Amino acid sequence: MLTQIINGRIYTPQGWLNEGSVLMRDDKILEVTNCDLALIGARLIDARGMYIVPGFISMHVHGGGGHDFTECTEEAFQAIVDAHTPHGSTTIFPTISSSPFDKLHQAAQICEKMMAQPGSPIMGLHIEGPYLSPKMAGEQFADQIKPIEEKEYRELVEQTHCIRRWDAAPELPGALEFARFVSSHDILAAVSHTEAEYDDIKKAFEAGFTHAAHFYNAMPGFHKRREYKYEGTVESVYLTDGMSIELIADGIHLPSTILRLAYKLKGADQTCLVTDALSCTATDGSSFNDPRYIIENGVCKLANRSALAGSIATSDVLVRTMVKAGIPLGDALRMASETPARIMGVGDRKGALQKDMDADILIMDKQLNVRAVWQMGDLKYTTL
Repeated sequence: MLTQIINGRIYTPQGWLNEGSVLMRDDKILEVTNCDLALIGARLIDARGMYIVPGFISMHVHGGGGHDFTECTEEAFQAIVDAHTPHGSTTIFPTISSSPFDKLHQAAQICEKMMAQPGSPIMGLHIEGPYLSPKMAGEQFADQIKPIEEKEYRELVEQTHCIRRWDAAPELPGALEFARFVSSHDILAAVSHTEAEYDDIKKAFEAGFTHAAHFYNAMPGFHKRREYKYEGTVESVYLTDGMSIELIADGIHLPSTILRLAYKLKGADQTCLVTDALSCTATDGSSFNDPRYIIENGVCKLANRSALAGSIATSDVLVRTMVKAGIPLGDALRMASETPARIMGVGDRKGALQKDMDADILIMDKQLNVRAVWQMGDLKYTTL
């Protein structure tokens, strides 16, 4: 079916078009134009007074809708997709937290099965750990982290084809060899849950670690040991040109001042917005009964309130938070769509509104609430 969205303000890679139109057929965008004349035979969607923007790329998301990707079932994967779609996520890279390798193999099998479905929003697997710093892993990962073993990660990569990203602490023995191997297989290597200082980050980047997970979280900043001062992972990543970052922009993991600082120093083309969302995301919280955690003030915390345990944000929250922090809307949208699409290797078809790209399209109102979602040309959600 030919569908035409008219009258909205359209965000394109070249900037904003005022009151133009987007034309799509089947799963592709046919045209993006500043002309809003209705075409005969097209199904018309009037977006007057609203924004027409690219679908969001969820490149770091653990769960939602009461499910976690570590359940390793098709039902759980689909439930999580369904929970995030109404909030604008049209492309998802399921994140598997530190787990035994038999579970990682199982997750890869499920991911590959889901990716094979026509029009699937799932574009590949993201593994976080289990090669993390013991001091920075956090209580939720403490019993799952382990030393790096070449045989096990080689087997997993060589026996599967869905892994698109793998996070590790670059200072661990064997981490540089790990990064060289996974990056040679077109897998994004990211530093995460780390104590790395500048020399570590410099060597890591040269070995293939080109991205920093949940920047500022689970990594040190400027610090002292006895009377001497040292740069942390944060400053080291800032100083490393070409290393991209991601921000949990839920307004709680990082204050607005830090969001602005990261944007100022890294820019929209090297900064991604991520939810890092847990299973309790996009639920009413009634099914969440893990005594180790509490949901409070829009975030998940350890029950003793000693630390944050994870996010319950959705992608639309990230964009609203960045705009409230003073970042231009266009750049906030880029950081939720175009930039993560490029960094995750799908920028040739995802993350932008332009001819021949996948028809992953959102309509957002002036308050930046998602009002309609097309994923590969299919209308998945609407309140229009």
